[in-house]
Amino acid sequence: MLLTLQDQLTSLGKRIKARRLALDLTQQAAAAKAGVAHRTWRRMEAEGRASIEDLVRAAIALRCDEGIVTLFPEIAASSMDELLAQQRQAAKPQRKRASGTRS
Repeated sequence: MLLTLQDQLTSLGKRIKARRLALDLTQQAAAAKAGVAHRTWRRMEAEGRASIEDLVRAAIALRCDEGIVTLFPEIAASSMDELLAQQRQAAKPQRKRASGTRS
């Protein structure tokens, strides 16, 4: 069954609330721990709405941030050549941009 956007948001808000209660935190305490406004936390739980940054902050505060990396998994290679290319790309050292420059 496919869930609507609103169903997904509502479900996420309920899971955030359940996790907070399982950790015996008040909304105020959880918001403070996450570094977000209490009003933001209330909206997250009630509507499932928050910025990506606030959602990550909540995940860290509720000790479930390890799951964030699994939200958007890499697409599996469809050929051996593609797999080798992905491996070469992953092995390259990542260069950091100089401050003040744009790409």
